[in-house]
Amino acid sequence: MTGIIYKSTGSWYSVKNIKGIEFQCRIKGKLRLDKVQSTNPIAVGDLVEFDLENGPDSRTGIITKVFERKNYILRKSVNLSKQTQILAANIDILFLVITLKSPITTTNFIDRFLIASNAYSIDTILLFNKMDSYNKDEIAQLDKLINLYENIGYKCIKVSAIKSLNIKEIISLIKNKTIMFGGHSGTGKSSIINCIKPELKLKTGDISSQHFQGKHTTTHAELFDIDFGARIIDTPGIKGFGIINFRKNEIGDFFPEFFQNKNKCKFNNCLHIDEPNCFIKELVSMNKIDISRYKNYKQIIMEDDLKYR
Repeated sequence: MTGIIYKSTGSWYSVKNIKGIEFQCRIKGKLRLDKVQSTNPIAVGDLVEFDLENGPDSRTGIITKVFERKNYILRKSVNLSKQTQILAANIDILFLVITLKSPITTTNFIDRFLIASNAYSIDTILLFNKMDSYNKDEIAQLDKLINLYENIGYKCIKVSAIKSLNIKEIISLIKNKTIMFGGHSGTGKSSIINCIKPELKLKTGDISSQHFQGKHTTTHAELFDIDFGARIIDTPGIKGFGIINFRKNEIGDFFPEFFQNKNKCKFNNCLHIDEPNCFIKELVSMNKIDISRYKNYKQIIMEDDLKYR
């Protein structure tokens, strides 16, 4: 029998078959060994094959196979730096939820997430939430940020979960698609999903008054069936996004403005750091590539977990 992973809670997985019947399944021991570098060999959104444990009327089973993924979002595991964590698999659109305050989403975090989604050709849209809470100066700052990412090809949408601002536009984009919401805790991922389908009544949380960061209300990734043929994956908020399984000379290819101009560098394998006649550095000096993007790029490729070439 085949089905899709809807929820992962420790050693058990909620799986729905094509008829929408839900089963609770475990992993066959061998599967754990196949992907020892990952903390979760099976992710929400995976298509799997499973056998029922106790006859045709059973609602428990053993997962025997994970089918090849169309794509997935991968990051470095927080506790085990040499291992990876798959946030979700088989995604049509990724919505990265961003806030200017409570909590602050930095461009470094945004750029890291975009590398991971770009690497697997996942269509990514930036949602700038909490528009109802910003003053005039903050809106001007946000507009500059939107201009930066729109100029390099990313669709940006201003959103307010409280005011339901542009929720209808989001709905128009997700029909018959599998969607993932990602971002820090407290940016309002679950609140936006509640606006799309109020019946879900996903738990939402307050911002910590001490650290101005979100409190974890979503503790595990979970997939929800929505009207108009859509599926939405809500993921736990994450503080940082570690890049892993990339080579240093690959990172620039996932910065669209770098990739479009790299053939004008003197050296084919230019890392855009110390090499002479680097066209990317020239564009940065001319303010044709944003300095924040370049600084984030340099920080990322200097990390120890990246291979040199």
